[in-house]
Amino acid sequence: MAAADLAVSLTDVRKVYQVGEPVYALDGVTLAVPRGSFTAVMGPSGSGKSTLMNMIGCLDTPDEGSIEVNGREVTGIGERERTRIRGDEVGFVFQTFNLMPRLTAEENVALPLVFKGVDRGERSDRARAVLDRVGLGDRLDHLPSELSGGQRQRVAIARALVGEPAILLADEPTGNLDTETGAQILALFDELHAEGNTIVMVTHERHVAERAERIVHLLDGTIERIEQLDAAGVDADAPEARAGEGSDVAGDGEGAEAAGDGEGAEAAGDEADATGGDDA
Repeated sequence: MAAADLAVSLTDVRKVYQVGEPVYALDGVTLAVPRGSFTAVMGPSGSGKSTLMNMIGCLDTPDEGSIEVNGREVTGIGERERTRIRGDEVGFVFQTFNLMPRLTAEENVALPLVFKGVDRGERSDRARAVLDRVGLGDRLDHLPSELSGGQRQRVAIARALVGEPAILLADEPTGNLDTETGAQILALFDELHAEGNTIVMVTHERHVAERAERIVHLLDGTIERIEQLDAAGVDADAPEARAGEGSDVAGDGEGAEAAGDGEGAEAAGDEADATGGDDA
């Protein structure tokens, strides 16, 4: 895949922590994140999920390897430039929301634009527009304490989107939410992905990861495997998936044969009408 088609590219990335003896949080990770894709990252505690997220988000630097974000090599740049890239290219959504308690929903969302030098009127317009986009157009003046958990997470998502980042990073975005509210937030991520946003989401929950197009499984700082998911959230390369495809093909053949006589064709027509109808 051409570099222009990638939102993020990691090549042979290593990160070592000295805890008595060397501990490889990431050990030779190579990963390409296409623009407009939805990637979930899973793995047990200590597998390297948070470290990978921090690398992609320019919150940490590798000891070895190369990282590109939106076509820009970020491995050896200074902290000021890394801060700029975090503000311009990456949107963060955290499990704990991380909202400013004394700011309204609109003010929280507009806050990143303050640091980018956007004037007050445009900040307000952009914050209101993105809050309306996530279904909170009627909660602009509410403080975080006046919002439900799901609403606070929507504010956090709006804040991440307001700068129109190249990639959206979500760290356990449903971890502090009940099942129903979590499902609503996942539905919002589905919509954002359908609109062309690039999403990388860390989760320890399989049903959450299955909303993505693929799941990157980490183990001991390495990529154990990558699942490419079909529309039903099933690994498209799994033997049972391939067996299911074979059954469908066989079924189509039987249907075609049955449709050879008038009664079979009528039955086939009737059937066609019916079927039409979430730590390092």
